[in-house]
Amino acid sequence: MDTKGKYYCPMRCEGEKTYEQPGDCPVCNMHLIPVDELHEKDEKQIHDHHHHAAPVASKASGKYYCPMHCEGDKTYDQPGDCPVCGMHLKKEEAGTFSHQTSDKKIYTCPMHPEIRQDHPGNCPKCGMDLVPEKGEETSEEEKAYKKMAKKFWIALVLSIPVFIIAMSEFFSFLQLEEIAPKKVWGWVEFALATPVVFYSSWDFFKRGWSSIVRWMPNMWTLISIGVGAAYLFSVFALLVPSVFPSQFQDANGNVHLYFEAAAVILTLVLLGQVLELRAHSKTNSAIKALLGLVPPVARVIRNGEETEIPLEDVSVGDILKVKPGEKVPVDGSIYKGEAVIDESMITGEPIPAEKSKGDKVTGGTINGKTVFEMKAEKVGSDTLLAQIIEMVNQASRSRAPIQKLADTVAKYFVQIVISVAIITFAVWAIWGPEPAYVYAFVNAVAVLIIACPCALGLATPMSIMVGTGRGAQSGVLVKDARAIEEMNKVDTLIIDKTGTITEGRPSLNRFKSFGDLPDKEILQLAASVDVNSEHPLADAIVAGAKENKLELKNLDKFESVTGKGVKAIYNGKNIGLGNHRLIDDFNASLTKEQKQLAEEWQLTGQTVMYLIIGKKVEGIVSVSDKIKETSASAIKNLQKMGIHVHMLTGDNKFTAKAVADELGLDGFMADCLPDDKYNKVKELQEQGHIVAMAGDGINDAPALELANVGIAMGTGTDIAMQSAEITLVKGDLTGIVRARDLSIKVMRNIKQNLFFAFVYNALGVPVAAGILFPFFGILLSPIIAAAAMSFSSVSVITNALRLRRK
Repeated sequence: MDTKGKYYCPMRCEGEKTYEQPGDCPVCNMHLIPVDELHEKDEKQIHDHHHHAAPVASKASGKYYCPMHCEGDKTYDQPGDCPVCGMHLKKEEAGTFSHQTSDKKIYTCPMHPEIRQDHPGNCPKCGMDLVPEKGEETSEEEKAYKKMAKKFWIALVLSIPVFIIAMSEFFSFLQLEEIAPKKVWGWVEFALATPVVFYSSWDFFKRGWSSIVRWMPNMWTLISIGVGAAYLFSVFALLVPSVFPSQFQDANGNVHLYFEAAAVILTLVLLGQVLELRAHSKTNSAIKALLGLVPPVARVIRNGEETEIPLEDVSVGDILKVKPGEKVPVDGSIYKGEAVIDESMITGEPIPAEKSKGDKVTGGTINGKTVFEMKAEKVGSDTLLAQIIEMVNQASRSRAPIQKLADTVAKYFVQIVISVAIITFAVWAIWGPEPAYVYAFVNAVAVLIIACPCALGLATPMSIMVGTGRGAQSGVLVKDARAIEEMNKVDTLIIDKTGTITEGRPSLNRFKSFGDLPDKEILQLAASVDVNSEHPLADAIVAGAKENKLELKNLDKFESVTGKGVKAIYNGKNIGLGNHRLIDDFNASLTKEQKQLAEEWQLTGQTVMYLIIGKKVEGIVSVSDKIKETSASAIKNLQKMGIHVHMLTGDNKFTAKAVADELGLDGFMADCLPDDKYNKVKELQEQGHIVAMAGDGINDAPALELANVGIAMGTGTDIAMQSAEITLVKGDLTGIVRARDLSIKVMRNIKQNLFFAFVYNALGVPVAAGILFPFFGILLSPIIAAAAMSFSSVSVITNALRLRRK
């Protein structure tokens, strides 16, 4: 196609449509760009950028999206209003997690502001600590709020006198006509109301016009038509009252003006917008609180020297020092020392976690009263905090299925309301009392105003944003809003065993002597033999001995016997720890009672090892993957919620049965491969069940993806978390109880919001149309209609914010 001389909108508001002449886009008013000035590659990049899924927040800062999701996941590079519905675009919240950033913070001295540098330190003049420069950044939401608030206050100041002048006939003590004729006061109303329309509220009319041009009726369609009609009617009535029929004129030839209706209605709408912008800021408070957990600087040890550096300069492998009461700067592990860390802001658990060398620590958590050194393992956008913020952003931008219903209803509702307004005008004009046209006009405008579906549009997104933010603070990270609605319907939960029900690592379970030695000496000798072994089970036994405060003995000639165990020399005798095959190597044997005890332990899922000294089996030690302390109570709570809990595990049937019996599960499968888990989920879904799958490993990923709701343990693999729609930071089953509870509360809140939106409209429209007038003589003025419309929005916002306290 010949593109020379063609122009197109960079926002692609009308797809691939081009224009013959330069100018502004008729939809979004952006400046048209010549097609022939753009390379084909660049054009493709622009097209791909605007029409494909939006980049994730933590990887593409500075992106804006419409809170109503008018064009799905489409994002915009610049702040402003949505070209479809006119709502103010929201910015994706993202922290300064980028490892390399061009916009570093500026640090300055509180006493000597002329001292400015791009890194923390001390003031060279007075020695005070430098602090980040204040007021350097203002959020886009804050800017939009301040701009809208300024317009609101101007509108309020101008609207109050307009309202007083218009209502003076109802308040005889004002006696304004003794000061000046009614015509003069009409011009005063015009002078005061015009800035409200053309300065404070002009954006509303632009939004309304855009909705008409695109034939996507919304709340702005009603506001712009209703208020515009009232204002234009008043202007013509003021300029040329003689052209109006006599029924519009009073005894002096003046026509009643509706400047006060236009001004007050727009002021009320502005108030709603101000409250909405403020509310959106509050819904992101969870994200901002998480961002606030990140310390601006880290204390790094390089070449034996301790230096403070900006957080973005920390590299993987750096050794960082964390002092008492400080926040952990990045994700990593304890390198030197011990700590008691408050992880409540991440996990929701109030009890501090004890940490020692090798234990994982999370950026943003708070150190207790010790000093420790840590090794940085994840920095920038790889940290848990960055991933939390990314997930919350994605969830707040995603749409629950119930939103589609609300959107569809809103679209047709506007068309119905406009039709009702036209019918109202016609009925009053034909059959109404005199002055019939005045009644017809006022009631038609009232219908348009009170039916504004802004509350309907806010009902779902507000609850989703507040709910997902609250969930993040409780350690429940929701990637997709759909999961919130589906979680409310789940009737079957499939859980993996290792790492989900159990700790996911072996630990000492039991130990017992078969002879004259004390039980604890059996454990002491077993750990003494195992201390030089690299086997994970050996680590569990050694750790168990240390927990029992047993001092290990020095043994000679340690040897590892593949597939059997380990052996050494103790007091001149051979000593060994291993399985039944190692017993044969020592020419030892088990009695019938000893065999029976070992089999009983094995049937409960324990791995049994025998301690052999000389040619005699002196005792037995077992290791198992312990069930998490929270698993039993969590499963009982889930079953009380009406959820059937099944366990699918790759472990043997004896261990699986032991765990299932202990926890009272509704069913289990053992020796499962990834395909088996996937097929079980599919089978249950085909039977009509809504299935949630919880797991933590790569082998769980296919089933997590297929399930109606995939739930990943935060302690598991990245692949599991990518496949799931909900991630539990703490990594235990109590998080699923929280997720179910969150789902119930969010869905209940959405339904309450939809009720608030519908009940105002359902009751308001017929009253505004004048259905009560023939019976009670009651009419609804446009001002009261506007107040009711705004109150419905306030009700929805207030109700949604209640979720923050759940």
